[in-house]
Amino acid sequence: MKMKTFGMSSTALTGLAVLALQSFAAVPALAQNAADDSGAREDEIIVTARKRAENILETPTSISAFTPKLLEERNIANLADVGKYVPNLNITRYGVGNTAQAAVFIRGIGLQDHIITTDPGVGVYLDGIYLGRQMGSNLSLNNIQRIEVLRGPQGTLYGRNTLGGAVNIITKKPGEGDEYLVNLTGGTRGRVAADFYSNFAMSDQFAVDISGAFKHRGGVGDFLNLPNADKRVGEENEFSGRFSALWKPQEGFSMLFALDGMSAHNGLSPYTIAFDPSIPAPNPLNIFDGSFPLLNPGLLPTNPDDNNTTVSGLDTTTNSAFGASVTTQWEASENLTAKLLANYRTSDYTGGLDDDATALHLSEFPENGNAQQTSLELQINGQYGALDFVSGLYYFHEEGETESGPFVFSPFNTPGAVEGFGDFGFFDLNQKTNSYAGYANVKYRFTDRLTAGGGLRVSRDTKDANAQFPTFATRKFVSKNFNAVTWDVDASYNLQNDIYAYAQVQRGYQPGGFPPRPFGGPAQFVAFGKTTSTNFEGGLKGRANDYFTFMVSAFWTKYNNLALPFSITTSGGGFTTIIANAGKSRSRGVEVEGTVYLNDQISINGSVGYLDSEIRRVDPGTIGIAVGDSPALTPKWTVSVAPKVSMPLANGDQLTFNVDYSYRAKMFGQSINRAAELLKGRSLVGFSADYEALGRGWTLGIYGKNIFNKVYDVGRLQQNGFVGVVRSNDRSEFGVRLKKRFGG
Repeated sequence: MKMKTFGMSSTALTGLAVLALQSFAAVPALAQNAADDSGAREDEIIVTARKRAENILETPTSISAFTPKLLEERNIANLADVGKYVPNLNITRYGVGNTAQAAVFIRGIGLQDHIITTDPGVGVYLDGIYLGRQMGSNLSLNNIQRIEVLRGPQGTLYGRNTLGGAVNIITKKPGEGDEYLVNLTGGTRGRVAADFYSNFAMSDQFAVDISGAFKHRGGVGDFLNLPNADKRVGEENEFSGRFSALWKPQEGFSMLFALDGMSAHNGLSPYTIAFDPSIPAPNPLNIFDGSFPLLNPGLLPTNPDDNNTTVSGLDTTTNSAFGASVTTQWEASENLTAKLLANYRTSDYTGGLDDDATALHLSEFPENGNAQQTSLELQINGQYGALDFVSGLYYFHEEGETESGPFVFSPFNTPGAVEGFGDFGFFDLNQKTNSYAGYANVKYRFTDRLTAGGGLRVSRDTKDANAQFPTFATRKFVSKNFNAVTWDVDASYNLQNDIYAYAQVQRGYQPGGFPPRPFGGPAQFVAFGKTTSTNFEGGLKGRANDYFTFMVSAFWTKYNNLALPFSITTSGGGFTTIIANAGKSRSRGVEVEGTVYLNDQISINGSVGYLDSEIRRVDPGTIGIAVGDSPALTPKWTVSVAPKVSMPLANGDQLTFNVDYSYRAKMFGQSINRAAELLKGRSLVGFSADYEALGRGWTLGIYGKNIFNKVYDVGRLQQNGFVGVVRSNDRSEFGVRLKKRFGG
């Protein structure tokens, strides 16, 4: 394999991953010259990924952490931006052209379909609360204390839908000193953004914080056949806010109340089509024997960012969400703490695609959906000398629906067009999920150097779904239960000073479900089975000296019955997407992260991830997926490099310059590795320069994102004679930003 971006072979890049230990790498949370916002030194970053406070270097797992300072330096505005800087992490957006979706893939595991009957392969958590839907999880990141990315199965402490890993987003909390912060941003492409954060105590027992944000960016293309289009292609408009209150009526007892909401009204993601030369010429008598009739490249706009749809309503996408939670914590004794997390969340979205991207009425699917979830988690945590443990009971309930209509799939969209198929133009799916789990995790410090532990989780998931598709004579109802026992064992050994070696074995679990688009008929609306995984991992991380910090991990993960989607076009009136269990598969790789400090003013951080992932066995009857294929959206190489220069000034102020580089190698848009669905590799470069008036509480800076305006494909899906292509929306942008802090 050749990589033109670097001009070197895979062998050379393998060497680069090893040499990175001696030259550069990136643990984002360790990459700062100064203390983070909590006041901890860079070698004392505290994370809570394992539901207990631990030094990041002592945590026996692969984890990257981002502080607010780093998010600003890397121009990270939402969760999708985080995916550019963590090894073997890839975040993409395809779902119905809605930019609110964040399909997270870690080490080749994830699922980009957003429909209610599918679950993500990587869990996203907000202050310990699981976000059940991928649609709406591309969160704007203001009011952030820390973001933690855990790689590998998290089946014990997090449970279902963390087969690839978990993203843990922790917000700031009330009561840590009065603080008021305002950020203003203006830039090219019509960028206007503003957010504020306030944190203040109303008494010794009660404190609140409030944050709000607005962001707008203009579009990148036009709807040529919709003269009154509400939005431009790729336009972004979003409001969000959060309120939380911390009540401490007595020592050792507290209640944290939180409300958050957001509303986005955006343009459709940039979308076009490509033509697959392997598909035969159109057959005018049967569109499933060859390409769509009449469809040809001459019907597409000259500018691929423009859109030729004539269907009003497909020019906009919307997303709204609301959440309410209560976290109660009680220190029952000096050894035991009880915590209860209660949560309610709701989300709604609209979107859709004109799949053929032309003025012809061939394939158009408007869509909307909603979901409501509630969850309860009771934790009992304790520490007795060298022993500490985390245990809990968990309950999750979700109800949601997806519907589309009136859709067009020529020529089978009109009532009675095909005898026996009924009325065409609408479909809907509904699902109710209940999940129950109990878990415990124990850590024991045997000596000053050796710590070991393990955990166990018992899970039960029930899913009840029903659907009505054009090919269904009547609504079909289905139910399925899934059970699993997951576990992990780990050990960490302090080799010397701040250098630790660790090893772990993790068992992961993903419940099965039901296919999202069974257009082929009711016989296709049947359950696919659960997936389990076993991850073997070892690593080395620490602070070698005052100039070099690093994290290295190597892993081998085996998957049984990995659930993978495949799509085919059928005479059932639409595009059939089935999810099948692909026998056995495996992933193996290496991840290197760290920071090298050339002196007190200059540092370089970066990361290298290598991933070799493939299907090893395909069960009989699995359509399309072949032995040797790699799962969707799985780049072999992920690289980031970020030099930083800090220049103290004579007046006590500071100038800071940052450059960030991110690379993702080529990958396939689907798990069926067809040439037409290959996504080329891409490189992105950005920068920031900030003048920080340390004694006056303000910072003025300039920034540039994707400064060379790299346009790349984020999704490719082969349909009938053409390939649907979702293009990137993070185009070049340059701007100015001002931050003013009051108090604190």
